[in-house]
Amino acid sequence: MLESRIRQHFEESAQLKLRAADLLAEPVAQAIGAIANALSNGAKVLACGNGGSAADAQHFSAELVGRFERERPELAAVALSTDSSILTAVANDYGFDQIFARQVRALGQPGDVLLAISTSGSSPNVIEAVRAAQERDMLIVALSGKGGGKLSALLSDVDVHLCVPHDRTARIQEVHLLLLHCICDGVDWTLMGNPEEST
Repeated sequence: MLESRIRQHFEESAQLKLRAADLLAEPVAQAIGAIANALSNGAKVLACGNGGSAADAQHFSAELVGRFERERPELAAVALSTDSSILTAVANDYGFDQIFARQVRALGQPGDVLLAISTSGSSPNVIEAVRAAQERDMLIVALSGKGGGKLSALLSDVDVHLCVPHDRTARIQEVHLLLLHCICDGVDWTLMGNPEEST
């Protein structure tokens, strides 16, 4: 019985990933282009999310600053969920909804990219970060699920919305990680070329 339940998780995840590939390949390519363009012009990526999405924001930033699968120069990315002093001070003084927005206003510049991750699409502090990024003329790449939530109505035509077609948080997060790996690989490929062509 337990083995059958485990197998069901694998099958559901695999089916969703194949479905998401058909729906999201084009917008993922757009996200890659936007992020690569920003980084090549000296801009940076600010990434935010809560819980598992905070871990994804940190994971993505680490892949850019460190490396994904290829040796390359460092790329500018900051996860906004990592500074406990800022998070607790802002939450205490201004409210938890502002923990990312104030950092975006402090650090964000026109041409930067905000990577906003929310499985529901409606996390209040991620929504406020998006609004702050719009004030700064930043481009937004949003990762969501569950129909996109409030993010859907907030994003502009130049932003990129990667909405996973599912309602279960665990499945959405599994696809978010794959999307972020696709973006990392695509940014490297865009900035450095196809490694197979140089061998």
